[in-house]
Amino acid sequence: MSASARAAIEALRERGWTVGVAESLTGGAVSSALVSVAGASSVFVGGVVAYATPIKHTLLGVDARLLEEYGPVHPEVALQMAEGVRRALAVDGADAAVGMSTTGIAGPESTDGQPVGTVHIGVVTPERAETQAFLFDGDRARIREQAVDAALSMLVSALRE
Repeated sequence: MSASARAAIEALRERGWTVGVAESLTGGAVSSALVSVAGASSVFVGGVVAYATPIKHTLLGVDARLLEEYGPVHPEVALQMAEGVRRALAVDGADAAVGMSTTGIAGPESTDGQPVGTVHIGVVTPERAETQAFLFDGDRARIREQAVDAALSMLVSALRE
């Protein structure tokens, strides 16, 4: 269990907020890290692995023109995924308070000309909406691992500000 996952769960509990996660390149690893924390069920409502680009539109509501023009690895896509997962994982008519997302290129090759290791992470809370861009080094597994760590750290930062 990561210290960042534990800190995120604690910060969510303190605020009384729930979180939903939309993942692409991390393939469920962020959600897995969060649920590894005992008591996560009190704040973690679920995750969506939107690996295929069309799912980002149909399930998460990412603008189709944005995806067509820029592809799935773009800061606005990350932001819209984070916002969309809040609605997609509503419980009893209430959106998740926090949505977070990961989208990027883990490799070994890039299909859209961006460098392998390009990652965008989005976090949307009732108080803020932000994205961060990263360029990670390493092989596919290492890039995905770094993306999970960055996403959890970003979530903790957003909850503590």
